[in-house]
Amino acid sequence: MAVAEKEVRQQSFEEFCRETFDPKTVFDKPEALKGLRVLSVTQYILGPSCANYLGELGAEVIKIELPRRGEPMRHTTPWNEPGLYPLSRWIPEKGTGFGSVGANYNKYCISMDFHRPEAQELMKKLAAKSDVIVENYRPGTFDRWGVGYRQLSQVNPRLIYAWLGGFGGFGPGRFRASYDILGQAQGGVFGITGQPPEMGGTPAKHTIWLADYWGGMMTAQAILAALLYREKTGKGTMIEYSQVHGATRLLEYSLPLYGRQGVVRQRWGNWDTQLCVHGIIQCGKSSYPDSPNPQENEQGYILITAYKDADYAKLVKVTGAKELAKFGTHDERVKPENQMEIYNALEKWAKDKTKEDVAKLCDDAGIINQPVWNAKEVAEHPHWRMRGAIDWRDDPTYGDVMAQGPAAKLSDTPARFKWVYKPVGADNEYVYGKLCGATPSELQKLEADGVI
Repeated sequence: MAVAEKEVRQQSFEEFCRETFDPKTVFDKPEALKGLRVLSVTQYILGPSCANYLGELGAEVIKIELPRRGEPMRHTTPWNEPGLYPLSRWIPEKGTGFGSVGANYNKYCISMDFHRPEAQELMKKLAAKSDVIVENYRPGTFDRWGVGYRQLSQVNPRLIYAWLGGFGGFGPGRFRASYDILGQAQGGVFGITGQPPEMGGTPAKHTIWLADYWGGMMTAQAILAALLYREKTGKGTMIEYSQVHGATRLLEYSLPLYGRQGVVRQRWGNWDTQLCVHGIIQCGKSSYPDSPNPQENEQGYILITAYKDADYAKLVKVTGAKELAKFGTHDERVKPENQMEIYNALEKWAKDKTKEDVAKLCDDAGIINQPVWNAKEVAEHPHWRMRGAIDWRDDPTYGDVMAQGPAAKLSDTPARFKWVYKPVGADNEYVYGKLCGATPSELQKLEADGVI
């Protein structure tokens, strides 16, 4: 037997993963997209998150925003009280909101007033030395200003230009502005999210900006495909991403079901239309009854999955709810009226328990479960800390900031978190001097004139 094969057999899969993806070795390894330059002419979350994903993989990402106050998302945060200071050197007393942090890791920040002819000339110089542009303004805005794909591809034929918009660049809805909530509403997501009418429910909005972060990820995937195509042909690409179209991609079997049988899929709350038991139940007691924080005094919730007949039988035994034994087959359990009876009985059983109490009983019986964690429980769990998924980042500008890192782990070229964010225009001198040849006196004049 070869030595290498013997070593593989002796090492467990967990040991292999722990060694291969050790967070402490991330910065000792090369970056997959190092040498690639991305201009992020974006705002809010949809466009910035796309560029963020590329930056995590090693691309040099330059975020371009309006001078002094920056993009609108810097001013969006809980309580409208930005928590990261400073916003820019022009407005040092103002800060940047936490709402913008998750989509702007590892970016250099420069400022530019795109309306100005001098700024448009700077854009052309930057595009000539860049690989990718990500942009999510209203459809045709940059084309109208003379710095869209059609103009910039004349400057750089190898340029990959990704435009992310609400409804796409053509079609009857193309002029409408779009935000995450609108994309989910028109894309059909809200139609199947929330409590059913029988339970007095309504459609439910996702608290997170799901369509934006999802859309940024899908567009980053398209950019990687365009980069591979460029390697083969030398040609650049124009990419168009519709936020609404992307939302429909989340609908699973809803559209095929309607197309074949005319059935409109309905909301089914925290349960599952296809599996039972496979849903979230409310427990009767708080996990933190003595906490001075009222947010922690609420009753807990837990996911229980026992849709296989053998697992369901275990659940019936654990709960002592013998009346549920009549739903011994999954075909019976999954019927809507039977699901209501089953879940009501489970919540009655959990009425005098915390989510941890229920979890222990399920664990002891071999039933899959997961307490519903809040941000505090996620942040403090050792699993994520060990993996480097959540940690304190010692940012050179903003100090200690707790944030989540890249989700995917690559053995040889891992994604990484370098810095949290930068103030507006923090890298003007560096970027414009390096890529556009601007002298200090020229930069001073551009700044005085409000161009940068």
